[in-house]
Amino acid sequence: MKIGILQTGHSPDEFRKELGDYGEMFTKLLDGHDFDFQIWSVVDGILPDSVSEADGWLITGSKHGAYEDHDWIPPLEDFIRDTYADGRPMIGVCFGHQIIAQALGGKVEKFPNGWSIGRTEYDMGGEKLALNAWHQDQVVELPEGAEVVASSDFCAYAALAYDNRIWTVQPHPEFDHDFIDGLIKTRGKGVVPDHQLEQATAALGGPIDNHKIADQMAAFFKDNRKERA
Repeated sequence: MKIGILQTGHSPDEFRKELGDYGEMFTKLLDGHDFDFQIWSVVDGILPDSVSEADGWLITGSKHGAYEDHDWIPPLEDFIRDTYADGRPMIGVCFGHQIIAQALGGKVEKFPNGWSIGRTEYDMGGEKLALNAWHQDQVVELPEGAEVVASSDFCAYAALAYDNRIWTVQPHPEFDHDFIDGLIKTRGKGVVPDHQLEQATAALGGPIDNHKIADQMAAFFKDNRKERA
């Protein structure tokens, strides 16, 4: 099964070579699930010609806001709507979670209560899972047909499902503690309040459930393909 990764941002220059760019991080996360991958750097204006170029699609995180004025965002929203209409499975993470909601009629904005960073616990269907977060933007109004499948005290719409065709999540199952440590040092200072940076630093090394979300993502892609067969 071929998974097309729509890369909507780049990891920080300071440690990209060591820890990988966003697209590469997802190929590593989903390694071992018998997928083939192709990465399109949408943030650099490179978008697939058709939704049929892959069996499933994944939209990465980004430092950009879904509501910002960039030339590559409207074509990406069109691609999301085309994929939804076609029925191919699509997964969105962080920015991907937000841009999918916006493209399908929801609303994304800079959350007035600030940032969520580092190890964070979420209620996913009654199970408590810990994932690394790094965001201030949130989905604040749901698109029609979106079902909430995970939440936290800070983020009410932490994961969404759209029928059996799209699944999205606000935190980052592709981020390990080394990556969060790098973000704290390169993108946090002067942007995120110091006390939150200190809390996130103190939580580095705590257990996270990236592998569980990776398994869910892989099952979502494979189950959808079986239904389409």
